[in-house]
Amino acid sequence: MQTISLVDLQAKVGTQVGVSRWFDITQAQIDAFADITEDWQYIHIDPERAAQTPFGGTIAHGFLTVSMLSAMFYDALPEIQGSEMGVNYGFDKLRFLAPVRAGARIRGVFKLHDLRQARPREITNVWDVTVEIQGAEKPALLARWIGRDYLKDEG
Repeated sequence: MQTISLVDLQAKVGTQVGVSRWFDITQAQIDAFADITEDWQYIHIDPERAAQTPFGGTIAHGFLTVSMLSAMFYDALPEIQGSEMGVNYGFDKLRFLAPVRAGARIRGVFKLHDLRQARPREITNVWDVTVEIQGAEKPALLARWIGRDYLKDEG
């Protein structure tokens, strides 16, 4: 995994820092997510019935798309040098703009909105994330995602 210094990452505030590879979203993944979350709405798991909807087929759960952000993040972004661990702190904004159909490919585009040191060894990073759908004009989602990195104790 690539690393970046805190100073170098701070210099990237306001810019696009990374773009993930394309991730396939399969019907098998959608079905597994339905089972894990117990959300078996037919638009996700019944291709014949979902074909009769305006979606024209099954679509991924919005929360499945959100869940893919972690994989996209690790694929697209360098780790802060000296980071011991990172955690998900939450979202300030999250909007689902277009459905992700079974068989689609998605990727994450990460722009660093803010980076600050809240406490010693604690870095808050705020990302503006767009999840693009390959071949589609509208993105699947837009989010302002907040993370925390905890730096190793040098003492």
